[in-house]
Amino acid sequence: MNLKPEVVEQLERVLSAVEQLLPQAVEPIDWARTTAANWRRHSFAGYLEPIENIENTALEELVGIDRQKEILERNTCQFLRGFPANNALLWGSRGTGKSSLVRALLNKYASEGLRIIQIDKHDLNFLSDIFAQIGKQSYRYIILCDDLSFESDDPGYKILKSVLDGSVYASPKNVLIYVTSNRRHLLPEFHTDNLGAKMVHNEIHHGEAVEEKISLSDRFGLWLSFYVLKQSLYLEIVEKTIARLCVEHGIKPQWNDELARAAIKWSHEKSKRCGRTALQFARHWLGQYLLDREP
Repeated sequence: MNLKPEVVEQLERVLSAVEQLLPQAVEPIDWARTTAANWRRHSFAGYLEPIENIENTALEELVGIDRQKEILERNTCQFLRGFPANNALLWGSRGTGKSSLVRALLNKYASEGLRIIQIDKHDLNFLSDIFAQIGKQSYRYIILCDDLSFESDDPGYKILKSVLDGSVYASPKNVLIYVTSNRRHLLPEFHTDNLGAKMVHNEIHHGEAVEEKISLSDRFGLWLSFYVLKQSLYLEIVEKTIARLCVEHGIKPQWNDELARAAIKWSHEKSKRCGRTALQFARHWLGQYLLDREP
C-alpha cells in the first residue's frame, strides 16, 4: 500500500510522540554492586536508577542524637536479621540529622545486605511497582521518603496509610519504610482543627479533623523526634566537622576561641543551631582558609 508523503510524515510524528511516552529501556539493577537507588518517573511509568555517589557519613560523626541513633540502628539490625521491626517516622527541626542518620546506617550495614530506595511523595502511587521489582530479592530494603509532608487535599497520604496498614499496597517482608519530615503528623495543622474536640467522661476526645491527621503518623511503629542543638553541643559538632575536613585536605585540625565565636555568629545569621549549619560553617571557613594560603 502506497501512502501519500504527507500521511507518512504525520505517522512519523505520531510515532515520535508515542515513543517519548514509553518507559525507557533500562537494565535491571545489580543490587550486589548498587546500595542505593532513586525511583525516576517517566511519563506513565518509571524505573529504578542507581545512585552512584552516596555521602560518606558515619554514625559516629552524628553528634547530639545518641538516643535516636541507638533506637533506629537497633530497629534496622532487627530488620536485617529477619526479626520483627517497625516502619519509622523521623520528624523535627530541619537540618538536625534525620536524613544523615539513614545514610549513615546504609554506609554501615550495606555489607550486611541493607539497601535504600528513595522515592518522592508524588510517586507514592508507584510503590506497588517497586515492591514487585524487589520483593523476591535477597536484600533488605528501606524505602526512604525524605522531607515528606502533605497538603490537606493531597491524596498521596492515603496511599501511604494503605502501605503502612499492610492492606491494598502491602509491602513485602524485605521492605521497611523510613520517612523524614518537619511535621509530626505529616499534614498541616490548623487552629480550627481543635473546634471539634469534646469532653467525654471528663476526657478530651479529638475531633474528626485531628483524628484523621493523627491516624497517618500513628501507623509508624517508631516516632523519633529531632530538636535544635544547645550552643555547647553545636560548637562540639563544628569542632569535630572542621577537624574531619582538615584531615581530608591534609592539614592540621584547627580550633580556637576566634573560630568558636565565628561559628556562633554564623548560627545566628542562619537562625539555626543544627548539624547542617555546623557543616556549612566548616565548609565556609575551611574554603576561605585554603584559599588564603594559596601562593
